[in-house]
Amino acid sequence: MERQKPHKKLELWGKVIDLVAFVYDLTKEFPREEEFGLKAQLRRAAVSVPSNISEGLTRKTKKDKLHFLNIAQGSLSEIDAQVEVSRKLGNIGDTIEREANDRLSLVERMLSGLIHHIAG
Repeated sequence: MERQKPHKKLELWGKVIDLVAFVYDLTKEFPREEEFGLKAQLRRAAVSVPSNISEGLTRKTKKDKLHFLNIAQGSLSEIDAQVEVSRKLGNIGDTIEREANDRLSLVERMLSGLIHHIAG
């Protein structure tokens, strides 16, 4: 039997994967001219979060773990900014922006807790 990766044992992991799926769904209807702009940026930032969490949690040293988890935090901030720009440009409505902000806040709190736990 395959050993479960450390990141997949966390409740945070499920929330992060849900956030990525949410971002992909909300960007489906973006205008064609955003295909390589805001749509691509949002999707890259979203995928960066679980990618950096999984890489960080497989690292051996506390310093390396925290480095990748901090990058994941930065990607969450990027998503936050890009969601706001998306609303301002009319690509998403207020309700979707609120839902995105709620999801981001939850993941940010959980990730901060993990960082504090590892930092000791």
